[in-house]
Amino acid sequence: MDTDVPGYIDENAVGFFAALKEWLAIPSISADPARHADVRRSARWLARQLQTAGFPTVQVWETGTADEPGLPAVFAQWTAADPAAPVVLVYGHHDVQPVEPLDEWDSPPFEPAERAGQLLARGASDDKGQVFFHVLGTRAWLAAHAAAAPPVTIKLIVEGEEESGSPHFADLLRRERERLACDVIVVSDTTMWAADVPSMCTGTRGVVAAQVDLRGAEHDLHSGSFGGAIPNPLHVLADLLVGLHDSDGRITLPGFYDRVAALTQAEREMFAKLPFDEKTWLGTAGKSGAVAGEAGFSTLERVWARPTAEVNGMWGGHTGPGGKTIIPCEAHAKLSFRLVAHQEPAEVTDTLRRYVADRTPPGIEATVTVEGLGVRPAFSPIDSPAVAAARRAMERAFGREVLFTREGGSGPEADLTGILGAPLAFVGVGLDEDRAHAPNEKADMGLLLKGAQTAAYLWEEFAAAAAELRQ
Repeated sequence: MDTDVPGYIDENAVGFFAALKEWLAIPSISADPARHADVRRSARWLARQLQTAGFPTVQVWETGTADEPGLPAVFAQWTAADPAAPVVLVYGHHDVQPVEPLDEWDSPPFEPAERAGQLLARGASDDKGQVFFHVLGTRAWLAAHAAAAPPVTIKLIVEGEEESGSPHFADLLRRERERLACDVIVVSDTTMWAADVPSMCTGTRGVVAAQVDLRGAEHDLHSGSFGGAIPNPLHVLADLLVGLHDSDGRITLPGFYDRVAALTQAEREMFAKLPFDEKTWLGTAGKSGAVAGEAGFSTLERVWARPTAEVNGMWGGHTGPGGKTIIPCEAHAKLSFRLVAHQEPAEVTDTLRRYVADRTPPGIEATVTVEGLGVRPAFSPIDSPAVAAARRAMERAFGREVLFTREGGSGPEADLTGILGAPLAFVGVGLDEDRAHAPNEKADMGLLLKGAQTAAYLWEEFAAAAAELRQ
């Protein structure tokens, strides 16, 4: 009955986009306290739409505590007629990024506009459009099968703080673990390789950031009187930073690679199938003149599946006009590490502290300060039943082979799978050129409809794979 699904989606596309535009007009910027009322309005709007679509259970869940209130998430559930059917949880978010600089937008960011098959508005791709296509997809499957309930139990959790780092989401997952219990988690907050090269993301990198502060003498010293006789914090800092990598670009922190999941040959072959042009890619990287990184890996493998250590900034001593012949009393650097499955942020920062302590000479006091708890990486093996079922659904919708990618960014996916104990399947139809987080964010309207078609097929593919999902 595949033909009935796309037919229903085409017939209802106008109404779908009209409703989505209403949602996109709500400026639900979680990072801006002045917009928190709009984030709440966005949650209520989505709740009403889910009720209208037929979800029997729809609730707005508050997050945080009385002392530290958060922003609301939306929960919905539609139970399958078969009590033995798998339970699928769909994750997304309804908050959006800030919109500055406003003068770089071609049209107001919260006045959705259509242009050449593109829907322009903040949140069109990240992530309201990709959340909302699940509603249309569910309605399409039910209509095509004249059914009163989907073939799997569908649950949605749509948070309102993802663009602010999901500060209360893990606590919400723990609090509502029983209500959110599921056999598989679908994440629709990712991108494909290209509109004509459909692909599935299979992992996101984690991140942890730290600052290293070095202190020597109590104050800056005259380099003629003391130079060459006492340690210079900037020299020590330079040695620390240079020593983070060996000549092959591998990170030298003790035990850093102990947990790193190796790329499989199948993944490497799948990445190699992608039509990647390194010269073109360099042009998108600020017109960089060359690639660099860990030896033995391609550029795509480096940015998707290998961990990194980056120096984000360094300072100390005299940086003003003219010379100043001193030995500075302090030096500082900011570092960040992108992590891959199955690395843990706390373990990485522990290795950083050991590395700094081991390489700090007498006369220098070193302090390593970690910024927050970090974000854990997420990963889905390409041969897992969840990924295989989602890939079949996507291939039915697009009518061609679906390849695999990963993404270098970070989100709450590791908390989802870690707390709920279910595997992940990333099903997204965004594109890198959608300008998520930038002015003139847009979504390809045709791809959003393909997303809805994928969602419709997703439910029956998961239903058919029930035994494998529960192994």
